[in-house]
Amino acid sequence: MTQHPAAQDDQAKRNTEIVLTAMRELFAEKDLTAIDRYWAEPYVQHSPQMPNGLDTLRNVVPGLEGFSWEPQRVAAQGDLVFTHSIVRGWAPNPVAIVDIFRLENGRIVEHWDVVQDIVTAEASANGNAMV
Repeated sequence: MTQHPAAQDDQAKRNTEIVLTAMRELFAEKDLTAIDRYWAEPYVQHSPQMPNGLDTLRNVVPGLEGFSWEPQRVAAQGDLVFTHSIVRGWAPNPVAIVDIFRLENGRIVEHWDVVQDIVTAEASANGNAMV
C-alpha cells in the first residue's frame, strides 16, 4: 500500500526530528538512555568499522573525546533520513560524514555512512567547500 504524499511528508518530518534528537542526546549530551528511546534491535550497521547491534553504540560513545556532530544538510524520504555533517572527534582531523538512517516504528534500525577527510576550499581542485 502506497502512502499519500502528505503522509509521506509527515513521516519524513517525524523521522528527521527523531534522528536529530537521537543524535544530539546520544552524541552531544552523551545520554546513553537515548539508545533505548530512539534505536531498536535488530540494529543493522553498514559502517565498516562497527559491528551490528546497539552494544557497539553503548561502548563507543563514552570514550569519544571532543566529539561534535554538526549537520549542515538534512533530507528525508519515507523511512530514510540523510544527514551531511561536519564531525570532530571521530577521526584525528575533522571529517565530512553522510549518514543514512532507516527507521521503523519511530526507531533507528539501520545505518550507513560515508566518511571523508575535510579538504579546504583552497586545496580543492574546484575551489568549493566540501560541506
